Amino acid sequence: MTTYMRASEIAKKPVVTLAGEDIGQVKDLVFDASTGSIRCFTLAGRGLLAGPLHRALLWRNVHALGPHAVMVRDESALEEDDTAARSGAKETGGGDVLGLAVTTRGGARLGNVTDAVVETGRTPVVAGYEVETDEHRRVLLPVASPVTVSGERVLVPDATPEHSSGDLGGFATTVENLRDRLRHESREG
Repeated sequence: MTTYMRASEIAKKPVVTLAGEDIGQVKDLVFDASTGSIRCFTLAGRGLLAGPLHRALLWRNVHALGPHAVMVRDESALEEDDTAARSGAKETGGGDVLGLAVTTRGGARLGNVTDAVVETGRTPVVAGYEVETDEHRRVLLPVASPVTVSGERVLVPDATPEHSSGDLGGFATTVENLRDRLRHESREG
């Protein structure tokens, strides 16, 4: 079953071992710019005064991502440092999308990104963005390839605004409807 979560809901989740040991909490999600998948999490300590752990948790070492926690087999799942969270020299695009303008390929401005929507599962990917419109409404826009992300904007297909959702409950339908529409248009074009 496909589950959608806001990236902000994943941040701050505790990271626990299968034995129940609390070993930290998710600080940030690091996405692979070329695939949109989660590459790793950066971690922070738990507690009011805890700071960053300067360690990363690679996605391949995650046992499960649940509604209440991120589970790993044991503490050896964590990287010794956070170098995995840094983008490689060859990697282009990506970066922090919060605050970026979302524009259709035809030039229509849709609003600014306030959060990412993650499709969880074996390989979690960015499935959409929460966007605040110029009318100060928040809508969820599905992502269907190809999406271009630059340092200034997220560029989406022209059909995207027709397939927005007001909440995560209806988001799966909007994702599938947009993907179907784009497949149909590519066969005709």
